[in-house]
Amino acid sequence: MLLNGSCHCGAVRFSVESHTPVPYQLCYCSICRKQQGGGGFAINLGADADTLKIEGERHLGVYRARIEDDERPHCEVSTGERNFCRKCGAALWLYDPTWPELVHPFASAIDSELPKAPERVHLMLKYKASWVEPDIADGDRTFELYPEESIADWHRQRGLWVD
Repeated sequence: MLLNGSCHCGAVRFSVESHTPVPYQLCYCSICRKQQGGGGFAINLGADADTLKIEGERHLGVYRARIEDDERPHCEVSTGERNFCRKCGAALWLYDPTWPELVHPFASAIDSELPKAPERVHLMLKYKASWVEPDIADGDRTFELYPEESIADWHRQRGLWVD
C-alpha cells in the first residue's frame, strides 16, 4: 500500500510503500511519547526504506535519541534516527540503521486512509508515564518491553499483509 504523509505546515511531504499499513502497535517509551505521543504513546508503521520519496528534504531534521535502560544503567542504547520537520516540529518517521531495509513512518504523519487494526499491541509499558491509563481492549496484547513476534508476522497471522 502506498502511504502518503506530510508534516503539519506542508514543508515536507513523503511517500513510501508499506506491507504493514495497519496502525496496531502502541509504544509507550519516553522517546516516542515525548516526540509525538500526546495520548502517552506513539504508533509506528513499517515500510520499505528503498521506496521512500521525500519532497522538502532541506526542511528535515534528525534527532538521534539515546536512552539508558535501567536494567543496564551504564550502557546507553541508540534507538535510531527520528526525522522531523524543522519548520513546524512534526515527527515524520524513524529509521534505524540496524534494519536498513525498513523505515517506520509515524501513523500521526500519514495522510492516506489507513485500515483499522482488529487488535493492538501495547509495548514498552514498563516505561509508560504515570498519568497514562492504557485503553486495552479484549484481544489486545501487552508487553513490558518488546513482543517476540515481528511486525510482519503479526500482520500475516491476521491476513493484513498487503502485497
